[in-house]
Amino acid sequence: MKLIKLSIIALVISFASCQNKPGAVSKDALKTEIDSVSYAIGMDVGNSVSSNFENINNDLFIAGYMNVLDSAEVLIDKDEAANIVQGYFQKNREKIMKRQQEIAAKKAEKAFGHIKTEGEEFLKKNVENPDVKTTDSGLQYIVLKEGNGEKPTTADRVKVHYHGTLIDGTVFDSSVDRGTPTDFGVTQVIKGWTEGLQLMNEGAKYKFFIPQELAYGARQSGPNIKPFSMLIFEVELLEILDKK
Repeated sequence: MKLIKLSIIALVISFASCQNKPGAVSKDALKTEIDSVSYAIGMDVGNSVSSNFENINNDLFIAGYMNVLDSAEVLIDKDEAANIVQGYFQKNREKIMKRQQEIAAKKAEKAFGHIKTEGEEFLKKNVENPDVKTTDSGLQYIVLKEGNGEKPTTADRVKVHYHGTLIDGTVFDSSVDRGTPTDFGVTQVIKGWTEGLQLMNEGAKYKFFIPQELAYGARQSGPNIKPFSMLIFEVELLEILDKK
């Protein structure tokens, strides 16, 4: 919030000082240190505005500045103004992040598109197995053993044993191999796990075939899980901890 306030102050200085005829100065105008500092701040703000603001209404900006300076009646109160600015920057950050994710996904598609295709073909063939069930999301599973306990919810924490492989059989993680069960919140894992766990009763053991979009998608996870990897897990739900 401090940075936002500093940016607003700098913008006020820049726009207010240049509102008559922006840019209509020569180097002779930089006579004192404060003259040079003022101009440098204006340059810095100009660069910041051009890279962070798609549009800005100069007239309303100056009006807001002058209303405060003249102690006039402002159109919105101080708290509302702060919320408006925070909301704008939050939306801007989300927009930038989404754009970056889209660019990263396109790059990953070029480099790892074959892995995505292999996973899709595997899942398409896998449904021919009569033991395989498919949910609306595309998650596939086989019931290896049914349980008799309760089903977990998204509010619960569970204790499980699992064995995770890629479609070529590469083991990337296994509590079974380590000999120690693990526990975590139902929503603290990939989407395929969160959905799959809620299908199981305590004591059950399922085999999950998780499409890449329910796993890590275009992201790499560790040395073995490449972007767009489809994952296979054998999961045993040992216990629901602190049932809500």
